[in-house]
Amino acid sequence: MIIKKINLYAIRLPLKQPFIISYHTYEDMPSIIVEMETDEGIIGYGEAVADEHVTGETWESTFQVLQHTLAPKLIGENPFHIERIHELMDKAIYNAPTAKAAIDIACYDAMGKKVNQPVYQLLGGRYHEEFQITHVLSITDPDTMAEEAAGMIEKGFQSFKMKVGTDVDQDIERIRKVRERVGWDVPIRVDVNQGWKNSSQTLKALRHLQDLNIDWLEQPVLADDVDGMVRIKAKTDIPLMIDEGLKGVRDMREIIGKQAADKVNIKLMKSGGIYPAVKLAHMAEMAGMECQVGSMVESSIASAAGFHVAFSKKVITSVELTGPIKFSKDIGDLHYDIPFIQLSDKAGLGVTVDKAILEELTEFKSFVE
Repeated sequence: MIIKKINLYAIRLPLKQPFIISYHTYEDMPSIIVEMETDEGIIGYGEAVADEHVTGETWESTFQVLQHTLAPKLIGENPFHIERIHELMDKAIYNAPTAKAAIDIACYDAMGKKVNQPVYQLLGGRYHEEFQITHVLSITDPDTMAEEAAGMIEKGFQSFKMKVGTDVDQDIERIRKVRERVGWDVPIRVDVNQGWKNSSQTLKALRHLQDLNIDWLEQPVLADDVDGMVRIKAKTDIPLMIDEGLKGVRDMREIIGKQAADKVNIKLMKSGGIYPAVKLAHMAEMAGMECQVGSMVESSIASAAGFHVAFSKKVITSVELTGPIKFSKDIGDLHYDIPFIQLSDKAGLGVTVDKAILEELTEFKSFVE
């Protein structure tokens, strides 16, 4: 089986409501869908959701990299030769992990469909039977966030991830209000998305959060400030998770060496796809650190890819892949049973793409053969 053609679709996924985090407000989610055709008629799908604040890639630049740099190099290659494909991509361009992730995911989808097995079977088999889905609260005023959390409890959600990071004092109030509204037994995770800028602001917040039963605090300092994570970790017993500060193997080595986090957030868009994400999970396991698989708010395609990684690894103990339930229209059919997701045993990613919706959401496209 060889790659015969790679079709690229630049789409905008419509959100039910704006997604607000510390550094940006998203009215919709720009995404690039890769449709990989093989000489045997098998179609593999991949996805790239770029975030210029995290990897330096944009929607437009990722499309150009795929169209002019990566896709032409891979025509005629075997999707099963995933190590070689990553080597070819790495030689073609430095970094650009989101663009590479789209190719990688499409290869795994094609591989699974070829052997009629779900992708997790290609990664060591299924370990987890189900994962609980955490509702993500965008940044708004404290009372609104508390009311939204209460409403989501009624809809079946049993845990929350709070986006904060715009103002320390307001953030403390947001967290306190949500905790009081949902009770003390509901898990709450707090994601700063680098918004507190430095360790002194974080330490100020921690004095107020210490007694609010927080599951963990995520990326409370700038991505490159690994030493800041070390300082904070030494002064609190609230577990710390690193997200934007972990992209690839080099970052993971530093995090492990400095014992800078209790947990790491692996995202396929940061690491370059399924293959390198699994490497990071193995490194974390050897260091005794738990992992989460997160996302950039992706469609059913990349969300399913993340779930296949998560379901196959014991060291991955939580997921944050809720993009499909945030969209008013999605190109795929990944199914959630709130508050859980249980992956099917369908071949490949297990996602059926609606070509009519794909075309409807497409802003521009290109075909490489």
